[in-house]
Amino acid sequence: MKTSADLAHDYLSAVGRETSALPADRRQELLADLAEHIEVTRAERPDLAIGEILAGLGDPRTIAATALAEAGSGTAGAPARTGDAAAPARRGTVHPLVPLLLLTVPYLAATLLPDLTAVQVCSTLFRLVGAVLLCTSVHWVAPQKTTGVLVTVGLTLAISVWNLSSDRPVGPTPALVANLAALALLAGTSAWLWRVRRV
Repeated sequence: MKTSADLAHDYLSAVGRETSALPADRRQELLADLAEHIEVTRAERPDLAIGEILAGLGDPRTIAATALAEAGSGTAGAPARTGDAAAPARRGTVHPLVPLLLLTVPYLAATLLPDLTAVQVCSTLFRLVGAVLLCTSVHWVAPQKTTGVLVTVGLTLAISVWNLSSDRPVGPTPALVANLAALALLAGTSAWLWRVRRV
């Protein structure tokens, strides 16, 4: 069975093979950056398995395609691949802060102005756009995306049920407390997503 060091070495070797068209100094710099990222992530997140860390970095071919495109040699020295190498490099060009703001800030507006229907509708639409951007971003892996979307959708549904319920507590205070609690949960989830994002 391979150790964590073996898996990291195999991964870096695969990136090295895929980036053989890069100048040697650029390739060594890329490999050093990846190795440093792996070590820093292992130190900061000891709960993560090496496979999760490597999956978070992405496929070696995707990394190579991005590096080759940045070096201006994406087509010159590398053989054309069918399908998956170039496409993922173009995904996720939206800054990672955008989906998190779209998930959180509209909810704050809806909490402060609960009686305006237009604000509620726009808030829901912005949160849906934020969830879509989160799902298509390359800054998070699937479990992190799923958590963010489930919290967003769950809170949206919970607030909708609350608003339609005939036996909810009467008065502005219970609604404000519930909205602030939901906002705190959403802000906490966004902060967690920001912390675990891929740089």
